[in-house]
Amino acid sequence: MKNQQPASPAAMPLGNTGRFLLVILLLLGLLVFGIFLNVNIGSVSIAAGDVFSMIWDSIRYGIANLFTGGRYAQQLHEVVHASTQSQILFSIRIPRMLLAAILGGALSVSGFLLQVFFRNPIAGPFVLGISSGAKMVVGITLIFITGYIGSIGPGMLIVAAFAGSLLITMIVLLFSQRVRNMSMLLVIGIMVGYICSAVTDFCVTFADDHDIVNLTNWSMGTFSGATWENVALALYVCVPGLLASWLLSKPIGAYALGESYAQSLGISIRPFRLLLILLSSLLSASVTALAGPISFVGIAVPHITRTILKTSKPACVIPASFLCGAVFCVFCDLIARTVFAPTELSIGTITSVFGAPVVIYMMVKRRKMQED
Repeated sequence: MKNQQPASPAAMPLGNTGRFLLVILLLLGLLVFGIFLNVNIGSVSIAAGDVFSMIWDSIRYGIANLFTGGRYAQQLHEVVHASTQSQILFSIRIPRMLLAAILGGALSVSGFLLQVFFRNPIAGPFVLGISSGAKMVVGITLIFITGYIGSIGPGMLIVAAFAGSLLITMIVLLFSQRVRNMSMLLVIGIMVGYICSAVTDFCVTFADDHDIVNLTNWSMGTFSGATWENVALALYVCVPGLLASWLLSKPIGAYALGESYAQSLGISIRPFRLLLILLSSLLSASVTALAGPISFVGIAVPHITRTILKTSKPACVIPASFLCGAVFCVFCDLIARTVFAPTELSIGTITSVFGAPVVIYMMVKRRKMQED
């Protein structure tokens, strides 16, 4: 009788397609519920009926304006700027909510890609120091470069964060070739992150008081000050990266089973590894540039997603991770701005409170599995 090898989790088919659809519907429902709470709750209370009315009118006039060459531009402007409540809704709450959802999902997928790359469920942009590298280069750019070229737009910040992410990723990769123990590699990543933070703090000492306040708030992670320009930029950067990640689901699944297996399927390992790093860095860089470094989302959310799906199949995990990350950040942002209102907590504080216990549980569970 032939010995049957147990199938790897990455190769296991989704036990029940209905489970995947149920999880997606549940996450969509939670996201809609989170959106509803975010647009209604705040220092200025807006009735649910008024919210639905203003959103419906804006959609109706927006579509009509699109297909009539601007004939309804005046009506659309009146809906958006008709009252203080409408301005709060369309200029503050909706952009902030959308940015939290997009960037939360992007950070979760970035963490999943890094976990596949390093074959370690505890790998993530924050733990490996990648977010700190992006923060360092963005901080240097804001402090020193702006003095020569003036103000810098969000697009340039994403480029700076992307450069910082790639720099630290390459450093971690160099260590990974010498250090085979993944636990040691994670410790190295944490130390590299501390070095980047130290460099950032050193640069802050040369910044103006106004810049110090802005950098301090940004470095702790926040979605406040979100604009429609930020939302559009996040969509332009994240959507192609997310789509490319999902289209690579099959080779990602093969790579998770081992480089030899991936090569047997005709996958070129070096270009594929480079593509994974570029996609992960791009997604995490967009988050750092637009909202600051946000901790533990990239580690905890992919784990939660795999747990509720009961599979590691990338074609299922990637879209579910995006929705789960969006839900996670939308609710964390709601807590951050309302629990001690009018004082607002940083988003990084809330994500750490909920994400760190998940990471601790993962490390303890992984340790027990190694001992067994």
